[in-house]
Amino acid sequence: MNFLISANTDIGTLKKTNQDSVLIKKIHTCQGEMVFAVLCDGMGGLEKGEVASAAVVRAFEQWVNTELPLMCGQVLEERKIRTDWELIIKEMNREIAEYGKQQGICLGTTVVVFLITQIRYFALNVGDSRLYELTDTALRQLTTDHTFVGREMAMGRMTPEDARKDRRRNVLLQCVGASEAVYPEFLFGTPVSESVYLLCSDGFRHEISSDEMIQALKPSVLIKKQAMDETTTSLIELLKQRGERDNITAALVRVL
Repeated sequence: MNFLISANTDIGTLKKTNQDSVLIKKIHTCQGEMVFAVLCDGMGGLEKGEVASAAVVRAFEQWVNTELPLMCGQVLEERKIRTDWELIIKEMNREIAEYGKQQGICLGTTVVVFLITQIRYFALNVGDSRLYELTDTALRQLTTDHTFVGREMAMGRMTPEDARKDRRRNVLLQCVGASEAVYPEFLFGTPVSESVYLLCSDGFRHEISSDEMIQALKPSVLIKKQAMDETTTSLIELLKQRGERDNITAALVRVL
């Protein structure tokens, strides 16, 4: 199994700074090629959301550079990865909150983390940045939105159509740095051959339909890295034309 990777981020049409942060990299191990990605959507007073998002990305980058190589000498354990990632989230929640107190502001960040190997994938999510799995005919959201409308839909009190129109659609129930306690969602599964995995901030998905995402990002279209780069660039421009005002970030993993 081989992978193609791509990432793109844009400040958008309204904000003065890009508070999103993203990292995606291939890793060559004794267990074969892997891909690691982390995407964060920061928020906070005095335009300091980028401080929170970048700090979380750096913490996970350190893990993939130092801890993952040590783990690759044996079968990767879901429990070990989950424990490590949850500890990073807990520590970053404390550090960002402390920084906010020192600066007299409240700041935080969403986070979605993704590790795909030859036989498994692992993911973690806090907030409303998402991880999707795409085939040529289907789009599947793997993560759960930790938002007010996400909770209402899960409880059967709101339809997806209602949620898209609700003015509270961006109200987070938890994020790293601004919540007293954080309860990450952790998931794992088997990679689908000839598929695409998409990590994105919420700015990437508000002004585009599921059908449009399938048509633009389906595996049969994204057969080269250049196609992946060009597609995300054109989609970002389309979203801005449609009125998206938030920062816009997407990372793609194409499974060959």
